[in-house]
Amino acid sequence: MASNETAGTGNNADGNEGGGKSGDDDTLVIAQGVDEVPVEENRRIFDGPMIKIIMLGAALYAFFHMAALNGLGLSALTGGLIAPDFLPDFPMETWNFRIVHIAGALALGFLWYAGAGFVQERTRASTLLSLIAYLLLIPAFLSLGASIWFAIQIANGVSWNGMDAAIKFNETWVFGAPLMLATVGGILLGWAHRTPRERIAAPDFVLIVCGTAVAVYLITIYGTLMRNSTGTPFAPIGISIAAVAGTLLIMELTRRVAGLALIVIATLFLIYVFVGEYLPGFLQSPAITWQRFFSQVYTDAGILGPTTAVSSTYIILFIIFAAFLQASRVGDYFVNFAFALAGRARGGPAKVAIFASGLMGMINGTSAGNVVATGSLTIPLMKKVGYKPRTAGAIEAAASTGGQIMPPIMGAGAFIMAEITGIPYTEIAFAAIIPAVLYFVSIYFMVDFEAAKLGMRGMRDDELPRLKAMAKQVFLFLPIVILIIALFMGYSVIRAGTLATVAAAVVSWLTPYRMGPRSVFKAFEIAGSMSIQIIAVCACAGIIVGVISLTGVGARFSNLLLGLAEHSQLLALVFAMCIAILLGMGMPTTAAYAVAASVVAPGLIELGIPALTAHFFVFYFAVVSAITPPVALASYAAAGISGANAMETSVASFKIGIAAFIVPFMFFYNSALLMEGGTVEILRAGATAVVGVFLLSSAVQGWFLGSGAAWFLRIALAIAALFMIEGGLVTDLIGIGVAAATFFIQRIFRPKQGAPTIARGAD
Repeated sequence: MASNETAGTGNNADGNEGGGKSGDDDTLVIAQGVDEVPVEENRRIFDGPMIKIIMLGAALYAFFHMAALNGLGLSALTGGLIAPDFLPDFPMETWNFRIVHIAGALALGFLWYAGAGFVQERTRASTLLSLIAYLLLIPAFLSLGASIWFAIQIANGVSWNGMDAAIKFNETWVFGAPLMLATVGGILLGWAHRTPRERIAAPDFVLIVCGTAVAVYLITIYGTLMRNSTGTPFAPIGISIAAVAGTLLIMELTRRVAGLALIVIATLFLIYVFVGEYLPGFLQSPAITWQRFFSQVYTDAGILGPTTAVSSTYIILFIIFAAFLQASRVGDYFVNFAFALAGRARGGPAKVAIFASGLMGMINGTSAGNVVATGSLTIPLMKKVGYKPRTAGAIEAAASTGGQIMPPIMGAGAFIMAEITGIPYTEIAFAAIIPAVLYFVSIYFMVDFEAAKLGMRGMRDDELPRLKAMAKQVFLFLPIVILIIALFMGYSVIRAGTLATVAAAVVSWLTPYRMGPRSVFKAFEIAGSMSIQIIAVCACAGIIVGVISLTGVGARFSNLLLGLAEHSQLLALVFAMCIAILLGMGMPTTAAYAVAASVVAPGLIELGIPALTAHFFVFYFAVVSAITPPVALASYAAAGISGANAMETSVASFKIGIAAFIVPFMFFYNSALLMEGGTVEILRAGATAVVGVFLLSSAVQGWFLGSGAAWFLRIALAIAALFMIEGGLVTDLIGIGVAAATFFIQRIFRPKQGAPTIARGAD
């Protein structure tokens, strides 16, 4: 998309484009446009009038959410000129707001993302498919017209119920059948239809009309008492048909924007609904008719449930925040500041990646996307100072993944956790501090020891921005600071995020990239386009959550965990870890956690584990699925930049992020790591845990206190780390004793070890 190719270009208030320096003529700027969104292979690139229409639609979509979340209904936005009674403070009732949220993403998504590849010129086959698609517009508009007709009838006082024969006929044949014909036909044609990249395929127009028809119908019917009939024989058949069509549309858009992994999982869960009654053991579920299931899956028990609740509020709010940071070039400053601060250290670019990617990943909420954005800068620089391509990619993947567990935003994971558990957001963010520190400290140790083994240098002064010049612009951190302060002062997440977004625009006036009306419009347009993928993914995850909820498989899984725990609680935890990672493979973090929280977390809570600990346990493993072989999205994205083998990169990133697989067990056995307990207890637990991950990193890398460690000393260091990680006073003392003995043996007896290798490019 053309707009995102230049997304990092800021505008002055008068519309003139800003310069390219950070403010001082003699200051080297390394990072420019690091947080720009890359253009996917199946994403259309428009020009001429079409790009203006698409940009306007995306900007209005994002602005609609910002206005709605802050209670700016039509009355407030028009100064009282338009003040309907049903929109006093909030533009829409919650369910309707979520339906529009999904429908808008479907419309934008089908416009921007093609269902198949592109061709240079239109062919006869594509012309024929276009003709068939245009014919499908007839049933698509028929279903849309029927839904509008239903709305008019209900507004005129017609009683609507699922048992009336005439209503059943109209919903089935006037609305439902044309809708399904157009939806299924549009999807199938979309798979085969190829157009030039700047043109919209005809089947996508059909799908947009179908998505609109679904939204209009559901808003109309849910506005009556029929909302309470979902999942019962009294539900209008139209709800079930609309839900089937809506589910297919969501899955098709998810396929286009996020690949097949989540689609395969969602399809398996949907099949399970109807074959579960024939399965043995704990997998067996009661018989469920398709009408009952689908009449309920497009409610807050499924698609409109926690995942869409979060994507329609917190996630899109922070996407807008990230877009304002991008439009004002604040994101570039974060990376340049990191280079000025850490670039001189040995293996400097790797340490910059830890800081910059962690910070940006916290905000943008996607591991693989952050790898592509910041990794395009950090990975080549890491290779330049001597890191192997697979190691450079692995470091970036591990750091970007860690952004998802970094408070206060945690890539929106904290907000989903708060929505599911009912635990206050501030409590979740506060509890996440020590585990996040442990993760990033461990990555720092891993990359530092790797640099030490290879005899690497840092970057030269003439290769880096000047720290003094960067310090003069430290005010650009104000949006993040304001966000954190507002959250812990008790402001709502929406209010705090809005204040931070406004602050990002305000601080830009102190830089060459001042945000005027055009830049603000650009930021909203970027936000609208950036939000499509995560909204589709969250809605698709809602399908899986709905299956789990309506079939009761989650409760039966809990019973399985209880049975395992009778033999060993540790075995039950390991099993839960494997399931959380398996469910998360190939899925974005948000969806991975939402699904795992529905399947695994209830079972852990049944074991007597506190809800906060159980959900953090699941959340961490859902996050690290992005760097866990064999399906590691973040590692694969990094391998594409570094030029290394994808599987080798995923194995290396698993090794670098090894602490993330240990930390959840640490806070299970020692809740002080989640800020539960007295101050002294929390400080002691945090300090000994840091020592533990230091020893673990030394064992993995074979480098301990300035020199290489022999194989048996590495085993001793790993044992010492496990004792330190357990958290008890006695075990801590044992761990310290083993580490001290290891140090003594290494210094006195000097076991044989390989000499450090001077890295290529270290001169």
